[in-house]
Amino acid sequence: MLELVIAGGWVMVPILLLAVAALGISLERLWTLRRREVLPPGLGDEVRQWARGRQLDPKHVDVLRGNSPLGALLAAALDVRHRGRDVVKERIEDTGRHVVHELERFLPMLGTIAAVAPLLGLLGTVLGMIQMFLGILEAGVGDASRLAGGIGQALVSTAAGLLVAIPALVMHRFFRARVAVFVIDMEKEAVALVDAIDDLAAPPRKGKGPSA
Repeated sequence: MLELVIAGGWVMVPILLLAVAALGISLERLWTLRRREVLPPGLGDEVRQWARGRQLDPKHVDVLRGNSPLGALLAAALDVRHRGRDVVKERIEDTGRHVVHELERFLPMLGTIAAVAPLLGLLGTVLGMIQMFLGILEAGVGDASRLAGGIGQALVSTAAGLLVAIPALVMHRFFRARVAVFVIDMEKEAVALVDAIDDLAAPPRKGKGPSA
């Protein structure tokens, strides 16, 4: 393995660094974007029960805010629950942008790695071909070692760049899709909470009196 890295030339150094970064980001996002951490089971139902029972102590709301991304979104709605549906929806949208930004942390970097790694591999290929042609100019086509060195650098660097880029691209698309699913589910929970708040704010319906 070390011989292959050496044969790939100096471009192997940044490619390996990108591989380490991609692996670290993937592991961190796999741990952070667990469904039970983003959307704790039963949290939406519990908060709606709080709202219906008017058990909305400020301390409970603060704990909810730090519970999870979904908790932060629901807490934002509860903060302005007395200010009308439009204000509540606006606060949810504002908070939702911050929540999504946190969920997508490091994903742009992972996408950049997927784009840059094959370019570095291509750069190694070009440098290897240049080395090969320079070897031909200096020693002619009879020096097989020079030709092999240039071809080896070209092939190894290209393969290394693709080996880093392909998994990075797959993981980037995977995490983006997971975040999109989480966002849809959080929107459903937020809408359900807004409806529950509206039901509490609506005046009680009066039944019809006895007919004369």
